[in-house]
Amino acid sequence: MPTALVVDDAKVIRRLLANQLGELGYEVIEAANGQEAIGKLDRTPSVRLALIDWNMPVMNGIECLKAIRSDPRFRALTIVMVTQETEMGYIVAALNAGANDYIMKPFTPEIVSEKLLLLGLIDGQKT
Repeated sequence: MPTALVVDDAKVIRRLLANQLGELGYEVIEAANGQEAIGKLDRTPSVRLALIDWNMPVMNGIECLKAIRSDPRFRALTIVMVTQETEMGYIVAALNAGANDYIMKPFTPEIVSEKLLLLGLIDGQKT
């Protein structure tokens, strides 16, 4: 079973994403900020997917993304930013920093499934 990391300071968002990813066949670990996420990745290097919020205390999503991408162990990790930031500049910044894709809040389970399908992380039978 593949492992996913959900990083968001809002517990309700973490739970929503964790439940959906669980239904799609993922084991899920959670973190409330970027710094906690880095620690969890260090302890669980087999994580295949990270869904990271942009606006969080301690270490925000873009700082977390840059820290992850600077570590050679996580170059193959698929990272999707999940955030309310809808301005094109934010999207470009996330993609330039190494995000594989971007999901806007509010989102639906179908949107998350479609992104994972497009990224090759689930097959069409699980959507």
